[in-house]
Amino acid sequence: MSQIMTMPPSPLEQHRRRTRVQLSAGPEKAVESAVGAGAPRRVKRALSREDEKLLASILSAEQDFIDSPAFREEKAETAIYDEAPDIQKPDTSWYHPVMDDLSPGKSRTVKSAQQVILTGAEEKVLFHQFNYARFRVWKLQQDVWASPSKQPTAEQAEDILRWYRKSEVIREQIAETNLALVLAMAKRTRMSEVDFADLVSEGNMALLRAVDKFDAGRGYKFSTYACRAILKAFSRQGMKLSKYRQRFPTDFDPKLEKSNFLETKRASFEKEAAEEVKRIVLDNKADLTDVERTVIEHRFGLEAGEIEKPMTLEQVGQIIGVTKERVRQIQNKAMEKIRIALEAGFLGTRQEDEDGQAPTDLPSLN
Repeated sequence: MSQIMTMPPSPLEQHRRRTRVQLSAGPEKAVESAVGAGAPRRVKRALSREDEKLLASILSAEQDFIDSPAFREEKAETAIYDEAPDIQKPDTSWYHPVMDDLSPGKSRTVKSAQQVILTGAEEKVLFHQFNYARFRVWKLQQDVWASPSKQPTAEQAEDILRWYRKSEVIREQIAETNLALVLAMAKRTRMSEVDFADLVSEGNMALLRAVDKFDAGRGYKFSTYACRAILKAFSRQGMKLSKYRQRFPTDFDPKLEKSNFLETKRASFEKEAAEEVKRIVLDNKADLTDVERTVIEHRFGLEAGEIEKPMTLEQVGQIIGVTKERVRQIQNKAMEKIRIALEAGFLGTRQEDEDGQAPTDLPSLN
């Protein structure tokens, strides 16, 4: 009888099995097995891999929240959510601080239709809902840890994930409503040694921490607490960067990593081309007339072989006694002759390099 060989699970799969949250079905989930003598069989409801990771993260640490006596009242959920007024959600389409910083001439302003300013009562409602959702997560954690299996049932897992995601949605709403605080504080406390994008990022993290720690029951506005937390985060960021620069005084310069070969080659080529054009004009290798040579020398400062200040078309016209339009025509004709001579000299040099001898089919420039 042939044996079926099974491959052992990979180390990654073994780690996933060890860290996977096992769900224990409650008594109400016991069903009668289709095979056997009618013995009850426990059913486990499978979670997606993303839900398993999130659930394991939630159960790994005790949920923090700001407690309130209203959370333990009868029908607290109905009073906090169903009977609460609707809070306007913010529009964050205007929030592009890094893009605004790249174009200082065009600063984006928040339109009154986009800006949402909450009253103290509205903030209290939002923070009450936020902390109640975290309280329910904490309460479910205590129930799971107090059970003999230390594992949540399918219903408990669904409730934990539902309340946790509800708290994250409210947390995001509070943070987005107060994003303008971060931008205002960052523009007010510009630090030359700290990049603006890093400053805004640190301020956003401080804003989220302030949402988690703020106690709306004390009667203060959230902006009072958040502005101080954001400024303290900016100060810590500046001190951290200052210590880093003291330890590593030489900053990384990206320009040192970039090759300047193309720029050097281009500058060298332009210099050589300019010298060649100057030599063609002064030695009259392009068969320029006296008038054409005079115009080119004065227009480009090549008079008598010395670099001088270039003249305008009108000034050159006054010297040779013609209009500036006529000077322009003479200049264009002379430059066409110079271009032909320059190309002929370049082609002759290239042909000589390829054949090893001077070309015989090109006209002489002398």
